[in-house]
Amino acid sequence: KPFIDACVSKVQTVERATTLAEGSVRVHTVEHVLSALVGMGVDNALVEMDSNEPPIGDGSSRPYVELIKKAGLEEQSTPRKIWEIREPIHLETGDGSLITIVPDKQFRVSVTNVGKDGRFVQYFSTVVTPELYENEVAPARTFTFYEDIKPLLDKGLIKGGSLENAVVVRGEEIMSKEPMRFDNEFARHKALDLIGDLMLSGRKFTGHVIAVKPGHGPNTEAAKALRKNYAAMRAMVPPVELPQAEAVLDITEILKILPHRYPFLLIDRVTGFSSEMKCTAIKNLTMNEDFFQGHFPGHPVMPGVLQLEAMAQTASILIMRMPDNANKIGYFLSADKVKFRKPVVPGDTLFIDAEILSFRRTIGTAIASCTVNGQVVSSAELKFAIVDA
Repeated sequence: KPFIDACVSKVQTVERATTLAEGSVRVHTVEHVLSALVGMGVDNALVEMDSNEPPIGDGSSRPYVELIKKAGLEEQSTPRKIWEIREPIHLETGDGSLITIVPDKQFRVSVTNVGKDGRFVQYFSTVVTPELYENEVAPARTFTFYEDIKPLLDKGLIKGGSLENAVVVRGEEIMSKEPMRFDNEFARHKALDLIGDLMLSGRKFTGHVIAVKPGHGPNTEAAKALRKNYAAMRAMVPPVELPQAEAVLDITEILKILPHRYPFLLIDRVTGFSSEMKCTAIKNLTMNEDFFQGHFPGHPVMPGVLQLEAMAQTASILIMRMPDNANKIGYFLSADKVKFRKPVVPGDTLFIDAEILSFRRTIGTAIASCTVNGQVVSSAELKFAIVDA
C-alpha cells in the first residue's frame, strides 16, 4: 500500500485544504484528522484510508474526536519527547497573514480571523488539552464565502461541500443548516486547522502560537519554520552518548542504598563505577518535576541547590556501598568552591560525576560535577559526615 508520512515535506497543495503526496498518490484535506489526533493527545498513529480524502463529516473535527475516544488510547513504552520553544519564531506573508510562536510552558494557540473586506473579525485563544480541544475547538465547522464557491468548483475543489458540512457566508448573511455553534466559530475553526497543519512539523512542542489571518499556506510555512529551527537547535547541541547498557544500579537498587525518597531522590540510575571511589549517575529532568512548577513559572530552571544535592547523593552512593556504612545516613558538613555555570531546564539529562577524595572514620570529602550535553553546568567540593540512622 502507498504510505505517506505526515510531514510538511510531503505537502503538495494548500488551496482550501492541505494535501499530502508521495509520488503520484495524493491525500486531500488531512488537517481535520491531524488536528483531532494532536488535540486528543495522540503521538503515534497509523491512518488507513480507502479513498483519497478523509470523510468530511460535519465539517469539523468532532467526528474524529468521537472515534478516537471510542477506540481508546494505548500508552506506549517510549517517553514522550516535547520540544520547548525558547526563541521566538516569526512568519509574515504578503497577503497580511502573520504567525508568531513564542515561549510558553504549555501548547497554546491564539487566532484572529479576518474575513474579506474586514468582515467577521473574530478572536479565539485556548490552551490545547484534550478536554479543551474536544469542547472548544473540535465542534467548529469549516466555512466559505459564497462568491468563492463557483471558482473553487471550477478548479475541482470542494466537490463534496454542502450546508451539511460547511457554513456559507453571503454578504452579511450566514447560511447554515443549524445555528452557529459559537459566536466566534470561524476563528475557532481557523485554530483547528492551524493545530492540524503545525503537526506536520513532526515535533510536539510547547509554545504560544499567535496567528492573524492564518490559512493552510501560512500554517504549513510555519510548520517548515518549526522544523528548520528544531534542526538548527539540535545542530548546536554537542552529541551525547547515552549509556546503552543496562544501569549498573537501577532505581530499585539505589533505593536500597540511599534513604532519600520522592520527591527528594535526585538520581534515576548509576551508569558506571570507574573505581570504588568514583561513579557516574543520571537524572532525567521532565516538566513534571515539582521544583519546576515554582522555579520559575514560565521560565523553569532547576535550582542550583538541588544540583548540589544530586552531587551529594551520588557521592553518598560511593560511601554507603562500603560494608561498614550499611544502614547509615550521610549529612552535609560543607560545600566549597561551588559554581553554577549554566541553567538546567526541562528535557535536560543531568550526568552527575562524583569522586571520593578521602574518608576517615565518619568524615568524607568528595569532588563532584553536573554535566548537560557535554558541558559542565555545576561543580563543588563536598564534605559530609556518616552517622547511625
